[in-house]
Amino acid sequence: MNDLASLDDLLALVARGAGVHDEPEIDGLFHALQCAANLSASHPGDPDLIVAGLMHDVADIAFPDDHGDHAARGAALIEPLLGARVARLVGAHVVAKRYLVATDPAYRARLSPRSIETLQLQGDALDPSEIAALASDPDLEAILALRRADEAAKDPAARPPALDAWRPLLEQVAR
Repeated sequence: MNDLASLDDLLALVARGAGVHDEPEIDGLFHALQCAANLSASHPGDPDLIVAGLMHDVADIAFPDDHGDHAARGAALIEPLLGARVARLVGAHVVAKRYLVATDPAYRARLSPRSIETLQLQGDALDPSEIAALASDPDLEAILALRRADEAAKDPAARPPALDAWRPLLEQVAR
């Protein structure tokens, strides 16, 4: 599933997330829509970041039976269509969780049970050299904003815009 030749292909893939569950009450499509809506509200001037929110778990939809290294695989999947920055943001959303667990004492308590479970599989908190490496990233603020929006995008009562509403933004960001 790395033959995404067009935005239509990408949107069709994301739409398949309606049948893919990582969180018990939230499917992949609803989670993606919520994450993008959260970022649209908090960072309206950063279309790359909003699109990264929509796409951050695309590998979980493309490969529903294999959650391993989903951030890097998702980044590789979307980079040809959506560019390097969107891919970098998507690729950093797991390390951002590990960074926040290491640097914000209250963050772990805000994680969903599933995020805590995957955190253990992902290596738990970053060590000091890993913290320093991510802290030096010039896009750290956007990376952490994506992570926070990701964790907040698990509200079964949310009413985010439908997938088709994001097409103009995707077209703007597409390279």
